[in-house]
Amino acid sequence: MSVSKDEVGAGEAGDEMARREGVLATALKMSRSGLSPGRSGNVSCRFGEGMLITPSGLAYEALGPREIVFVAADGSAEQGAPKPSSEWQFHLAAYAARPDMNGVVHTHSLNATALACAGRSIPAFHYMVALAGGRDIPLVPYATFGTGDLARHVAEGLKHRSACLMANHGQIAIGASLEAALELAVEVEALAAQYIKVLTIGEPVLLADEEMERMVEKFRAYGRNAQAWSSNH
Repeated sequence: MSVSKDEVGAGEAGDEMARREGVLATALKMSRSGLSPGRSGNVSCRFGEGMLITPSGLAYEALGPREIVFVAADGSAEQGAPKPSSEWQFHLAAYAARPDMNGVVHTHSLNATALACAGRSIPAFHYMVALAGGRDIPLVPYATFGTGDLARHVAEGLKHRSACLMANHGQIAIGASLEAALELAVEVEALAAQYIKVLTIGEPVLLADEEMERMVEKFRAYGRNAQAWSSNH
């Protein structure tokens, strides 16, 4: 089944092109930074009753905003567009699990992927882990890419976190905006690199759950301050 963008609410239509440009710009930043090499990884933003997502198998450098694909909440894609990312199911599942979030960035970044392939989550070795919303950055089980099983694992991993590792696959970050999702994906990769470095020395000293809870609250206040500043400038 396919869907026309005419079914998107009229109130959303005015900023559709800006949203498409935002998805493409975020995908380009992700790729150019080395966070997800080649054509790997994918980016989406919530739009209307569905989302706008990068297409499957196309190089980001060759895309224009019109090649960003609208996918409705039931998984149907707009008529005449390229095929959406093969991972569209877990993007939709992430938005369903987190109605407060509006952007998703999925990458195969080097260090996060290495940990995911080793079957390791990122524990509370550093207070910045709390940026993801809890005392750790969890690892969700492996499932074949593009499947409903993987979508269910990702949705479960993101219920109480804003990022998780995906076993033998990569990482995913979700944010209130595309910018926030990409920024968190960059931070997850940095933490993964630091954690791997610590493991070469020995097992890390972990922060207590109570301290991590304090850090989560501090980062929430920090985020509200940043949003207030952005909305006023």
